[in-house]
Amino acid sequence: MSELRWHPILQEWVITATHRQDRTFLPPDDYCPLCPTKPGAFPTEIPSPDYEIVTFENKFPSLKHPAPEPAVEETGLYKVRPADGICEVVCYTSQHNGTLTDASLEQLRNLVEVWTDRFRELGGRDFVNYVLIFENKGKDIGVTLYHPHGQIYALPFIPPKAQKELDSALSHKERTGNCLFCDIIAEEYKDGRRIVVENDSFAAMIPFFARYPYEVYIFSKKHHQSMLTFDENERCDLANILKAVLLKYDNLWGISLPYMMIMHQAPTDGQDYDHYHFHIEFHPPNRTKNKLKYIAGCETGAGSYINDTLAEEKAAELRAAQPSTVESTFLKL
Repeated sequence: MSELRWHPILQEWVITATHRQDRTFLPPDDYCPLCPTKPGAFPTEIPSPDYEIVTFENKFPSLKHPAPEPAVEETGLYKVRPADGICEVVCYTSQHNGTLTDASLEQLRNLVEVWTDRFRELGGRDFVNYVLIFENKGKDIGVTLYHPHGQIYALPFIPPKAQKELDSALSHKERTGNCLFCDIIAEEYKDGRRIVVENDSFAAMIPFFARYPYEVYIFSKKHHQSMLTFDENERCDLANILKAVLLKYDNLWGISLPYMMIMHQAPTDGQDYDHYHFHIEFHPPNRTKNKLKYIAGCETGAGSYINDTLAEEKAAELRAAQPSTVESTFLKL
């Protein structure tokens, strides 16, 4: 059962999805539902002996189209509506072992193309107002399947964090005439200490306001609202800088660093969002190699994050981790 329940205090929708309690949880390697279906073996979610990149609808979706009717009736205070949307899985590779860091530049470039295609197709549906592309990596984040994969949620509403970003960006634009994100990029370059790596089209940094010790933002240098307006060079450069950031994370301590990767793009509800700006956020939970930053009382209860590190120092650590630059050559597909 899935439904949307309105949180009247925070003024936001909560997705209730009870059936997800039964989803597959860390199965053995030979029973992975995201691996190809081998001849004579147990059938998986992917009925093919091999693949490059695959997307399909999640077997345990938080949202579904068409959505079932809610289990409860709404009241004057408690609104409820069907959880109408789509949840997809994106399998990066047929190889069970490894992570996105292991992908070649060509594989990452193909993934950028897949992300762009899914954003365009899902965002074009009349019941979808926001397309959220993300990846949860690592047991510490709470993944239920080790196979390298990400997810896409096509939501019937604009999620609260995106809405807050939109509101802040619009307020800044009305006050200054400038894009908030372009001004942030300029401010970071003016200081320089928090830039981690860059190429012609993108800049990766631990911003001044980072809430996690190794929180990296990747901004497009040009004022794009989504991937849909990237040209060929920008799509290749996105693959390049993703590879660089992922390698820096893993080379920082010689471990496969867990993270949440979230792509921030304009809503798909047909409104004008010229004040918004494409970016990708990485939120690793580690504050040291062996210690995690827990989202505890102040963060969860008050919404105020405590970062016990300096962004300038953490950025210097990531800058020093290999690779020192992004790869400058790339086959244009």
